[in-house]
Amino acid sequence: MSYVVLITNTGETFACGGEENVLAAMECLRRQGIPVGCRNGGCGVCKVEVLDGRFTKRKMSRAVVTAEEEARGCVLACKVYPQSDLRINVVGKMVRAIETQGKTSFVLGFTATTADSQPDTET
Repeated sequence: MSYVVLITNTGETFACGGEENVLAAMECLRRQGIPVGCRNGGCGVCKVEVLDGRFTKRKMSRAVVTAEEEARGCVLACKVYPQSDLRINVVGKMVRAIETQGKTSFVLGFTATTADSQPDTET
């Protein structure tokens, strides 16, 4: 099943299946509304606030998403899997770049050293 993700900062929408994380779906469709960093839950660049919708999440570093932020709906797009349509707002480290430059590419120079086809366990 595919769901629609709306990024409120840019008005951009894209489809995301429940088995794919939001960040990966966005990149696969060549969309750029969410900044991209390490893609593994540790850098916090892709931090978003889920305003509406249901989702599951995977393990995220507490150094970048505190328990209080998570309780308010802040999560990392690389660790969120939709279970319904989602409306999100980018709140991560690069949010000002989105607001001032519009739809700009945010790929930082991170390189993955291993490929893991299985998502890590939920927390």
